[in-house]
Amino acid sequence: MRVGVLTGGGDCPGLNAVIRAVVRKGVTQHGLDFVGFRNGWRGPLEGETVPLDVPAVRGILPRGGTILGSSRTNPFTIEGGVERIRENLAKFEVDVLIAIGGEDTLGVATKLGELGVQVVGVPKTIDNDLNATDYTFGFDTAVNIATEAIDRLHTTAESHHRAVVVEVMGRHTGWIALHSGLAGGANVILIPEVPFDVEQVCDWIRSRFRTNYSPIVVVAEGAVPAAGTMALASGEVDAFGHVRLGGIGNQLAGEIETRTGEEARAVVLGHIQRGGTPTAFDRWLATRFGLHAIDAVADQAWGVMVALRGTEIVRVPLADATTTLKTVPLEKYEEAKVFFG
Repeated sequence: MRVGVLTGGGDCPGLNAVIRAVVRKGVTQHGLDFVGFRNGWRGPLEGETVPLDVPAVRGILPRGGTILGSSRTNPFTIEGGVERIRENLAKFEVDVLIAIGGEDTLGVATKLGELGVQVVGVPKTIDNDLNATDYTFGFDTAVNIATEAIDRLHTTAESHHRAVVVEVMGRHTGWIALHSGLAGGANVILIPEVPFDVEQVCDWIRSRFRTNYSPIVVVAEGAVPAAGTMALASGEVDAFGHVRLGGIGNQLAGEIETRTGEEARAVVLGHIQRGGTPTAFDRWLATRFGLHAIDAVADQAWGVMVALRGTEIVRVPLADATTTLKTVPLEKYEEAKVFFG
């Protein structure tokens, strides 16, 4: 049996650990052959491949990014895209695809599975917003990077007596903002699930300054103000119809400065959260996902995704992971609000 492997969507610490585990166990224990598809779904679409064997995956465990490359290509928006994928899978004699990705990548895998392509999914997103799994790899690394940044920003904010707004990733969900904000001692945390009142934010800022303390605001990139409280800029969309986000931190810092009269600065962490070496937890989780994904292939369990439930790796239908997003429950956000202001 020949297995194709691809990584799609945004890069993420731990992707290489999955690839390594899939290939090592697939070759040594299941006697499988592999081919790597380059740059997400563009690989099987355009026939872009690289050799994928045990020597190719040596030494990649601690490396961030992905040796296969990635993209946000959506074959369902390209005329004849699905047929081209079928033709290339046949051309390279690929029997099954392992798709490593988030909502969009696995959404494509789900649709292809329904059309008869044999697929197995591995959940990847630093946003931790995929349903049916407790955690996704990359999330822990992103939270640790954001927390370290917040720790550093506390001292410079205090030195200059200014407010600092830290924008972290999180298009639809606020998991990174919530976890890093709590861990970093932020004074305000804003998430996409709960529209914020900008004047309430400013009241919390004023309260902190009255105690001679420089406040830190952590805001997810997808956080939005309550209707009518603050204007937002809109951006272009990608191949999956998502607006390209970024800018809420700068806009919010400007509002805080105008409304409170206090100096405010914005720091956008952006792709720093994606890059670099994965944490030990993300290496552990990504490796286990890869080991169990290749077992699913060996068992011919098509149309499933591996998932973390407690400390166990289980198989769930791909559709369960992509139908709805895993958002921050209101009660978890309420826990953090005791530290606001």
